[in-house]
Amino acid sequence: MKVLVVFDHPRRDSFCGGVLDRFTAGLKAAGHVPEIADLRAEGFDPRLPPADEPDWDDGSKRYSDVVLQEQERISRNEALAFIFPIWWWSFPATTKGWIDRVWNNGWAYGDKKLPHAKALLIGTASGDEAGYLKRHYDEAMRVQLVTGIMHYCGIPDARLEFFYDVMQSADHRADLLKRAEELGRGF
Repeated sequence: MKVLVVFDHPRRDSFCGGVLDRFTAGLKAAGHVPEIADLRAEGFDPRLPPADEPDWDDGSKRYSDVVLQEQERISRNEALAFIFPIWWWSFPATTKGWIDRVWNNGWAYGDKKLPHAKALLIGTASGDEAGYLKRHYDEAMRVQLVTGIMHYCGIPDARLEFFYDVMQSADHRADLLKRAEELGRGF
């Protein structure tokens, strides 16, 4: 299966970058073909210009060349994965802007939906699981990202995997990296 892996972190050599490496290694070991969209390294502009603003009266609007290229990249893959640090209980701004700009009316929702059957979101959190559960951040994020974006855009098999406590210890991070590779293998 071809899998577009969307990566969003200001530093490729971060822990998130390690998660990306291990997840894609697991995908390859399972016979999948990952394509990496490193939004920051590629310089993707997350701001929504008028040319890419949804037109509710025209489901066949032609969007900018940048958006059309991103839509082509998504279309040539059969599944999606996202690897990102959790900031303010959501995606970083670049991923959110990429979705705002690229997953547009008449292409990802509205008259047409995305054809992908599967999406996996891996969010790294410095907070612990108990804190997320206590305040229901985990459920709020699932509603927002899985139900509100993935399901809304037609992806039925979508889930959010939390990597909690990433600052805890080197041993804990090593365990999380093993988990990232397992998720790739099990994709």
